[in-house]
Amino acid sequence: MKRIGVFTSGGDAPGMNAAIRAVVRQAHAMGVEVIGIRRGYAGMIQGEMVPLGVRDVANILQRGGTILLTARSQEFLTEEGRAKAVAKLKAAGIEGLVAIGGDGTFRGAMRLIEEHKIPVVGVPGTIDNDLFGTDYTIGFDTAVNTALEAIDRIRDTAASHERVFFIEVMGRHAGFIALDVGLAGGAEVIAVPEEPVDPKAIAEGLLESQRRGKSSSIVVVAEGAYPGGATGLLKAIQEHLQVEARVTVLGHIQRGGSPTAKDRILASRLGAAAVEALAGGTSGVMVGEVEGEVELTPLKEAVERKKDINRALLALSRVLAL
Repeated sequence: MKRIGVFTSGGDAPGMNAAIRAVVRQAHAMGVEVIGIRRGYAGMIQGEMVPLGVRDVANILQRGGTILLTARSQEFLTEEGRAKAVAKLKAAGIEGLVAIGGDGTFRGAMRLIEEHKIPVVGVPGTIDNDLFGTDYTIGFDTAVNTALEAIDRIRDTAASHERVFFIEVMGRHAGFIALDVGLAGGAEVIAVPEEPVDPKAIAEGLLESQRRGKSSSIVVVAEGAYPGGATGLLKAIQEHLQVEARVTVLGHIQRGGSPTAKDRILASRLGAAAVEALAGGTSGVMVGEVEGEVELTPLKEAVERKKDINRALLALSRVLAL
């Protein structure tokens, strides 16, 4: 394989630039050219491609976001759109792809493999940490630390005003961010999509905390844990609380910022491993890190097999919140 393409797609995640850098430099070391595809699948259809050399990816390791930009493409969801994308890839002499993103990115990659036999290796770049086949996804650690800093600041205000704060973090279908940031931030309640949320039980737990002398509490809510997120959950129990309550939605702040050392190292390792796999003739897999070792997981399994939340940590968080 003489020339490969690399692109980022879907939601951005801190560490994507570190992965791009690793792809380019590992490929260069192996004598393989790299073409950067801008704006994900949308840019692939439009032929937005630029050569990437080792100097083109200098000084991006510490930057959040993605220098290749990202976008969602409705056109790529059609057979005609995918055919256009493949035509552009072939015109550019691209023989294989490194796809950096989450489940939507990998589902698109699977279509390219099935319909057009384009070799693709995926790199897990998503703050949600919901892909099977890797202990952590690129961007997750940074998102948790960003949210944790916010919660630490909010707790100061909660204590000063003797209030309950309902803090909503990202996670429509997965509670990994909520669990880690809630445990690290000492939240009294953590609500995740993986388990039923009982507003009455939460209200009773907060009231019991007040009876034990707690004048303020933090409730961390994954956005998909309850209809309406943190706002909906507060409305469901508002009348039972005997202290003032406020909602803070952290939103897209969790996606931005300079990646942590952990995310930079993970992205570097997986980006390089993706090039090695692709150049070695492997396709249709995601590179991940499991218990410290690089593992290859079929893309279909990575996106369709359920990655369960750590229920032991969830149970521990409840004990420590007493």
